[in-house]
Amino acid sequence: MIRNVIFDWSGTLVDDLPAVWHASNHAFERSGVEPMTLDAFRTEFRLPFRGFYEERVPHVPLPQLETWFHERFRQVQESVVPLPHAEDFLRYCREKGFRTFLLSAVHPEHFEVQDRATGFGRYLDRSYLGVHDKKERIRLVLEENGLDPAETVFIGDMQHDIETARHGGIRSVAVLTGYNSLGQLRESRPDLIVENLRELRRHLEESGLRLGAIAARPRHPIPTVGALVLDEEGRMLLVRTAKWSGLWGIPGGKIEWGEPSEAALRRELLEETALEVRDIRFVMVQDAVRPPEFYRDAHFLLLNYTCVALPGQQVRLNSEAQEFRWLTRSEADALPLNTPTRLLLAAIDHQNGHHPHR
Repeated sequence: MIRNVIFDWSGTLVDDLPAVWHASNHAFERSGVEPMTLDAFRTEFRLPFRGFYEERVPHVPLPQLETWFHERFRQVQESVVPLPHAEDFLRYCREKGFRTFLLSAVHPEHFEVQDRATGFGRYLDRSYLGVHDKKERIRLVLEENGLDPAETVFIGDMQHDIETARHGGIRSVAVLTGYNSLGQLRESRPDLIVENLRELRRHLEESGLRLGAIAARPRHPIPTVGALVLDEEGRMLLVRTAKWSGLWGIPGGKIEWGEPSEAALRRELLEETALEVRDIRFVMVQDAVRPPEFYRDAHFLLLNYTCVALPGQQVRLNSEAQEFRWLTRSEADALPLNTPTRLLLAAIDHQNGHHPHR
């Protein structure tokens, strides 16, 4: 049974990726090195960060890089915000009587600023800050606080967090809200991968606070709805989601009990994109059995539609997706699309008599 929770900070409780990226690029530019794109930074950045910076800028001493990094980070850290469901999960830990700890590379000065903004520190029993290599500290954290490894879990968003948990002989949960991709986290073999902390809370509630007690698999496929949303110019809306391996696809979600499929589609689109739509047309059903691109074992029946967004609206994403774009058909083909979306686009092309690759 889980009684102790050790949290990572960045990418687990707060979203500081844009600030860290900007500050790192500032250090690179001061070093005469080309800045990195956000996608490249997410792919290559790793902990302990000493190795990452020595590889990128071996000619500059780390203390100088840290000086440049922190001077820029102080200017942009107002962009750091709590991740969705983080405070609810911290409050849940308090309600359950869990002991809670923080083990993070975040600089104490920056943590103080971010804690004032989030108030998360009041949910933590003890914080270990500025830890460059968590594997060197994890056993001390357990010993100093008398934590039973069998009752302790480390929650983080990077491979180093999972490796740290393994080094300390404790369980690990990887969240898809931070720096590392689904593929990277799978390589590190955590005990559990969750989309976010809300899903982890649901898992704990259903399993009696036992991390390894996975809830029974549904006896039937899960029916879902999704749509290729078009604007007045015929451009299509695609969203990028961590739970589909960071690939691009269409918005949608599960059908609730007693809910007609078109009503479910309107609700899901409104929740995920803030868009109301018209001209809903059914295209196809896809049978997605254990799709390897999805973050967990699943079997979906995907009811796919097309529709048109009402004019004068702005897309506002909820926590389900990380990015959106309005694209032409050819622009969509240039993106890394998930397999169900590629199949849907091919079906629409066939119905319309279009053959974009000829």
